[in-house]
Amino acid sequence: MKFKRKVFLEKGRLDIAPLIDVVFLLLIFFMLTSSFVFQPGIRVNLPKAVTSEVLHKELLVVTITGENKVFINERPVKSDELVSRITVAAREDQPLLIKADKESSLGKAIEVWDICRQMNVRQINIATTQ
Repeated sequence: MKFKRKVFLEKGRLDIAPLIDVVFLLLIFFMLTSSFVFQPGIRVNLPKAVTSEVLHKELLVVTITGENKVFINERPVKSDELVSRITVAAREDQPLLIKADKESSLGKAIEVWDICRQMNVRQINIATTQ
């Protein structure tokens, strides 16, 4: 007995709903992960000033956090290392930028300022926001 085999060719239809779901999930994923990218460095809330200007020179950056911790170029330092690094900057006639947090004590910023004046740093700048 011979069975007849009927072959039906169906035209393929691409279901686009899963593709839309995947693209939507990828979009949400990239939007959420991009908002959590943080800039590296020390978080400092700078005080505001009206008469500030932008500096374009290579500076030695002294950062004072809200907890009165001192960093030089984003590296924590102690007071004796602070003096030696400022001395080297003064010899090389390198300008200095003090980035002090609003919540830091004024005494710590004045201490750094006095060290700079004792070591004869010619240009001392204080970072602010406009």
